Amino acid sequence: MSKSDPSRRDFLRASSVIAAPLLAQAPQSHRPRSNVILVISDQFRWDCLGVNARTPLGLTPNLDEMARDGVNFANAITNQPVCAPSRCCIFTGQYASRHGVWRNGPSLPTDSVTIASVFRSAGYSANYIGKWHLAPEDQANPATLGHVPPQYRGGFDDLWEGCNVLERTSHPYEGSIWDGAGREIRFQDVYRVDFLTDRVLRFLQQPREPFFLVVSYLEPHHQNDCNCFVAPKGYADRYRNAFVPRDLSFFPGDWQAQLPDYYGCLTSVDENVGRLRDQLRRSGLADRTIVAFTSDHGCHFRTRNAEYKRSGHESSIHIPLAIMGPGFPRGRVVNELVSHVDLGATLLDSVGIGAPASTQGRSYMALVEGNARDWRNEVFVQISESMTGRALRTPQWAYVVAQPDGTSHPSSSSYTEYQLYDLFSDPDQLVNLAGRRQTRDVSTQLRSRLVARMTEAGESPAEIKPAALYP
Repeated sequence: MSKSDPSRRDFLRASSVIAAPLLAQAPQSHRPRSNVILVISDQFRWDCLGVNARTPLGLTPNLDEMARDGVNFANAITNQPVCAPSRCCIFTGQYASRHGVWRNGPSLPTDSVTIASVFRSAGYSANYIGKWHLAPEDQANPATLGHVPPQYRGGFDDLWEGCNVLERTSHPYEGSIWDGAGREIRFQDVYRVDFLTDRVLRFLQQPREPFFLVVSYLEPHHQNDCNCFVAPKGYADRYRNAFVPRDLSFFPGDWQAQLPDYYGCLTSVDENVGRLRDQLRRSGLADRTIVAFTSDHGCHFRTRNAEYKRSGHESSIHIPLAIMGPGFPRGRVVNELVSHVDLGATLLDSVGIGAPASTQGRSYMALVEGNARDWRNEVFVQISESMTGRALRTPQWAYVVAQPDGTSHPSSSSYTEYQLYDLFSDPDQLVNLAGRRQTRDVSTQLRSRLVARMTEAGESPAEIKPAALYP
């Protein structure tokens, strides 16, 4: 039976839903029931976070302070470097082969067990502000791009002020989101990030505690209808002829024109995280609220394929992640590899709630607390839309395989080795070692591990053929 067979997907989903309440991981009751805020920025490169010491521009003073006030996860990896699938990995704790959202377009199944529904079952309110991208999407029907019907909100059943595909219903200085009753909330002559943060500050003035809140910014994602990044007015001027990341500077792309605005977008996101933290202090919530910041994927400015992400390169899959608040010790850096499928379980665990049995991820609170004994230090990545690809990221290696015809499907029965980068000697991924005689043993080992991870994630058995560029 094909992995894309709908009956098999339905069976897996139904089985997960039935089992979840019965087989949830045991909660850690000694942890306080803090509020939890998850901030998601779209297309934010990991190396632009100042504490990661790769971009010397001081773009993120507020996020850097947040990381120093808590835990910086220096090697966080997305499991799917494209908008909707990565968000679904976060909210369900599952890989795309299980949750079914393998590309932009398909919706989060209405019977999904999400971190929002688990938080609510534990007495939290579940609230959402910003971009969603997980309801049915029909480009020919504009109504599907805006208001999200209740059954498609993934358990965020309290405050809802969102938009399904915000990049197609708004521009940086005008547009709309919709409230829970479907009423349009317009903004005009205010920058999109500032507007969404205004809604967040409004919520934080009188929240119902304990609460779980997701704040989902579109920036620094490019504006689709102009294929350009748009910073707040005047911000791009700060970054003309500024530092260029080395992984970009060796390749053609559009970074030459786009970096100033991209950096300006990052600055705006950072300023607004600062506004959020200031409001937590003013409202007396800071000492009992966990705040996490991450991104769905990175950005390579068309240097690695025809668009901005959807590849196995660090610029696509390596993401920022910082978490602060009760239970997250100040100044800690976690260097082990963690991923999006683990994030939901971690946030639940951080407040003493067990993850549902449907999750394929694992809490990394043991890494935070310094007592992890058997952490598997590698991340499995699924790639779609640009190709049908799979990747394994280890501390040293980025190993990528692809279906040779370049088409995009949920999965394949046959892949060929495509890329191999030694991140110890080549962190900017300038030299592809796939197929070289001197890395044959490494490729053999990684091939076996990747096949095992594919099967574990719920895919049908597949063959990976060795590269043959250098016989």
